[in-house]
Amino acid sequence: MKSIIIPLAIASLLSVACKPEKAGTAAVTEGTAATASAVKPYPLDVCLVSDEKLGEMGDPVIYIHEGQQIKFCCDKCLPKFKKDPAKYLSKMK
Repeated sequence: MKSIIIPLAIASLLSVACKPEKAGTAAVTEGTAATASAVKPYPLDVCLVSDEKLGEMGDPVIYIHEGQQIKFCCDKCLPKFKKDPAKYLSKMK
């Protein structure tokens, strides 16, 4: 029994110790391949879909669409954007 418990305890400790820390910003979801230097920064301080102020619902969700960084207030806005990007991109102009 001890021979099973010790490896499990070590594995548990390693899984906790190796967990990446949250960096303070939401993970970036790549819509299209683009290098970090080629990505245009998001110019607004509100969600492109809901018009909610970014950061009020937690860290914004960041998505790269055709080389343009897009920020959403939450992960529920991303599928709405993907359904009709042109509708929402017109708000940025």
